[in-house]
Amino acid sequence: MFGTAVATAAPVVDLIKDGSEKTFVADVIEPSQTVPVIVDFWAPWCGPCKTLGPALEAAVTAAKGAVRMIKINVDENQGLAAQLRIQSIPTVYAFFKGKPVDGFQGAVPGSEIKAFVDALIKMGPGVPDGGLAEALEAAEQMLEEGAAADAAETFAAILEEEPENAAAYGGMIRTLLALGDLDQAAAFAAAAPDKINKAKEIEAARAQIELARQAAKAGPVDELRAALARDPANLQILFDLSAAQLATGDTEAAVSSLLDLFKLDREWNNGAARTQLFIIFEALKPQDPIVLTARRRLSSMIFA
Repeated sequence: MFGTAVATAAPVVDLIKDGSEKTFVADVIEPSQTVPVIVDFWAPWCGPCKTLGPALEAAVTAAKGAVRMIKINVDENQGLAAQLRIQSIPTVYAFFKGKPVDGFQGAVPGSEIKAFVDALIKMGPGVPDGGLAEALEAAEQMLEEGAAADAAETFAAILEEEPENAAAYGGMIRTLLALGDLDQAAAFAAAAPDKINKAKEIEAARAQIELARQAAKAGPVDELRAALARDPANLQILFDLSAAQLATGDTEAAVSSLLDLFKLDREWNNGAARTQLFIIFEALKPQDPIVLTARRRLSSMIFA
């Protein structure tokens, strides 16, 4: 699994539990400093409580840790009920940052319960991700530093926890490319779950697969440069040179070659230069300096 990279999420059983006057500070006040806590004041003889309680519990469970719930039996905690001025039951209070922030009395419809819980979620930090964000960041760092095998292990662990995590799925594809396994990367991309199949992270990884396929067919850069020097009007050689430059990791030079080609003949080979540029743009991060500069140059040529 994740080891130290990902913290274990709080079990669902800890999200809903019985409380008392003695444990109120530990169960409600202290946790409410970081996450909203719902307090359900009820009694065994209360009919509406038997309807409201399970509905509240279902809503809290569905929130996946974004809120918690404490159940207080007023018959067993009369002092606390009096202190909080509970005059009828069921009564529900919500605490955040140690103070009551919302509440209601009586059994309310499911739609109102959902709205109540949703409003609390917005107050708090949101649904805990169990450390997935930190794990993703760590995996990306590993990949950037050349530790592709470690990155693959971390991405795989994230996907085991969350199979439809687009960032991790795209990261795994890019990691397989870094490991030199183009066929496995392509197969993994083809098997992406429907829900994330068109996610930008996966589309970017597919763009890198396409570039890797082209790079695998590219000739030596020096030979292509020499050929271009002999035949400067041969746009196919210029296009092949850009692929070879990509294969050597010189993305900036590859983009420059494609921009030169576009300037010479934007319609060559059904606009191949522009198509290739957009594949590269998609494979890189949107704010990459190479992308920003190239987009400006391309725009200036298109609208000149």
